[in-house]
Amino acid sequence: MKLSIGTASIAAAIVSLLSACSHDAPPAETPRSVRTVGVHYESAREVSRYFGSVQARHEVDQAFRVGGKVLERRVDIGDSVREGDVLAVLDDIDYRLSEEAARQQLEAATTRVRQAESDWQRMQGLKLDGSVSEFDDEHAQSALQTAHAAAEAEARKLDLARNQVKYTVLRASSSGVVTSLRFEVGQVVAAGQPVIQIANQGEPEIVVDVPEDNLEAFKNAHFTASLASAPEEKFEVVLRELSAQAAAQTRTYRARLRPATPRALPLGATATLITVREAAGAQFASIPAAAITQSKGKPALWTARRSGNEPVATVELTPVAIHGYRNDEVLVSGLPPGTVVVTAGVQKMAPGLRVVLPGEAHDAYISRDAE
Repeated sequence: MKLSIGTASIAAAIVSLLSACSHDAPPAETPRSVRTVGVHYESAREVSRYFGSVQARHEVDQAFRVGGKVLERRVDIGDSVREGDVLAVLDDIDYRLSEEAARQQLEAATTRVRQAESDWQRMQGLKLDGSVSEFDDEHAQSALQTAHAAAEAEARKLDLARNQVKYTVLRASSSGVVTSLRFEVGQVVAAGQPVIQIANQGEPEIVVDVPEDNLEAFKNAHFTASLASAPEEKFEVVLRELSAQAAAQTRTYRARLRPATPRALPLGATATLITVREAAGAQFASIPAAAITQSKGKPALWTARRSGNEPVATVELTPVAIHGYRNDEVLVSGLPPGTVVVTAGVQKMAPGLRVVLPGEAHDAYISRDAE
């Protein structure tokens, strides 16, 4: 009998305890901490990047003025040369033979001139005593003039032959560095065929190709550039030349930009050109790209709003308009200035979720909710 009473007492105690617990309120949900950013509008800037290379403003193709077989090549790529330095030499045997032949032709023509002068002078003496007619005198004078003209023509031929001998030696037309070689010793080259390229290192430029749809924005932009070898070292450049016609193959316009302050740049180096243009009359807010989500297939942001003086905020999904991207940021509009936007953990957000904004007293929220 005592055992039954004890068992009943324990059961009653358990029932009483369970009954008391069932009247307690469920524990308050702890607001989630989030990262946010405030919406601030400013004039939009269009930023674009182009990749190009460093080239010399003046690049001259060197070519022989006569054709022939190459006997010597005295330079290699990267060599610095001065104006007048010998670059290469052709076999000149045939041209020297032509020079000798022209010299002999000139000597023969000079001999004919002397003979014609002697005939004309003798004719003048006979003309005084009437031994020759006027026709004979005119004929002798004409022969003399013809002989002089033939001698002058042969002299020009000799000059041409001498020049061709000189042209077998290719000399640098300007000072610079050799950037290209297109021939080898023993090769037969044609007259006017480019064989060596010399670039002037004193005026380096950055060359990029601009797509047609970016052309107008490119013209009015501010330019900075950097090299792949030193990406953190940026310098200003100025647009010097923009092609008036698109390239047939790429349909892009070639732009050449020079450093605003003269500086040495390694020819052939890879360069990055950054263009910045202020968009007149348009203002957008810059938001981290990670904050962008979707609502019914359209871009949206999670915004946090307080109700009165409540220490916690609730989130809601708000549609926005996207106007462009800038590295890891996106340009948007459609939100009132000062709106608080959630930038991290957007995948875990849900309408009405309570959040703690950065800098708020989290413990205070918990105690406020417990009350």
